Amino acid sequence: MLLHVVKSKIHRVRVTSANLNYIGSITIDEDLMDAANIIEGEKIQVVNNNNGERLETYVIPGPRGSGEITLNGAAARKVAPGDVLILITYALMDADEAKNFKPALVFPDEQTNLLR
Repeated sequence: MLLHVVKSKIHRVRVTSANLNYIGSITIDEDLMDAANIIEGEKIQVVNNNNGERLETYVIPGPRGSGEITLNGAAARKVAPGDVLILITYALMDADEAKNFKPALVFPDEQTNLLR
């Protein structure tokens, strides 16, 4: 049996931009991606603390050190710049692996989205 387990979480980042006229995805500062062990194209759950919206999309890298968190395409309608998000990825693991797995938890500066 395989279990869905939290692989990584970026906790409380602010939306910097919403770009409706884009194919789709979320753009995340590549420094945050590295810290959370998230790769380009990975599926991600986006939880909006401001309005309760939850959605899934895929990740594209943004410029390092920029603090960029941009929702693109249709997802742009689910956020507003300044909204606080929690970003979560999951992995499939067998029960034994899941018991010992430690997710990457990232708590960036809430105002700048930069690593502390």
